[in-house]
Amino acid sequence: MATKTAQYTTDDIEYLRHGDRPMMLRLYRPAGAGPFPGVIDLHGGAWNNGSLKQCHDRAEVFAEAGLAVAALDFRHAADGYPTSLVDINYSVRWLKAHAKDLRIDPERIALSGQSSGGHLAMLAAMRPNDARYASIPVGDGKLDARVVCVGMSWPVINPLSRYRNALSARAQANPPDWVGDIPEHHDTYWKTEANMAEGNPVLMLERGEKVEMPPALWVNGRPDPVHDYLDPESGGDLREPERFAKLYRAAGGKIDMVYIEQKTRSTRTSFDPLAAFFRKHLL
Repeated sequence: MATKTAQYTTDDIEYLRHGDRPMMLRLYRPAGAGPFPGVIDLHGGAWNNGSLKQCHDRAEVFAEAGLAVAALDFRHAADGYPTSLVDINYSVRWLKAHAKDLRIDPERIALSGQSSGGHLAMLAAMRPNDARYASIPVGDGKLDARVVCVGMSWPVINPLSRYRNALSARAQANPPDWVGDIPEHHDTYWKTEANMAEGNPVLMLERGEKVEMPPALWVNGRPDPVHDYLDPESGGDLREPERFAKLYRAAGGKIDMVYIEQKTRSTRTSFDPLAAFFRKHLL
């Protein structure tokens, strides 16, 4: 399917296939000849739900800002960790390999994601050469999955603490509505707490793991008990966004934090700071 507006065009492309399961991306490209900087955008859904269609409003703003956007479908849910990272890592290398035909600059690729997609974006950016994530070859194998920068919208940056936070909240006499089926979604995708700790950007930094640290932006609404909370097991008084930011900076990375009103987070109030961030680092 292809569409065209005055500001951008879209094309649906199969970038990978697992047996009889096609993995699709929707490519938004600004009007003009390019080559354009590219942003791979990842939907949320607690690693269980969602599709590339959820990226549309954000991708539209990015495309109007002069960025090509690949809204991505990837394996999730019962496929389990780390299948999502395998597909995302492949998509970065695939986009670079096909950059000329797609009118994209392979030297200017970034990652973006919302909620669980924000976690996946950061994890993929930090571990571009992880042998598990890069297990499917592309072309001659010389391309890597490094990206220039990563933008996150309220990421589930610490899957383990979010899981335990939800379980603790559910155990209250009157559990808050936000808990929903969060624990079950974690169980379906992550399988074990050990996996939640292993694929965990916060704990990776606390363990001193050697990782890539491209410039990053974190946009978060407030109040947001699902993504902005204190982990009582951390031993500190920083909520998870600031905890991660402090660790990232201490390890040599650069990250900016933008807080907005929760009720406006699915509007340009959150999209515009991301577009400006990507323009700063990619244009």
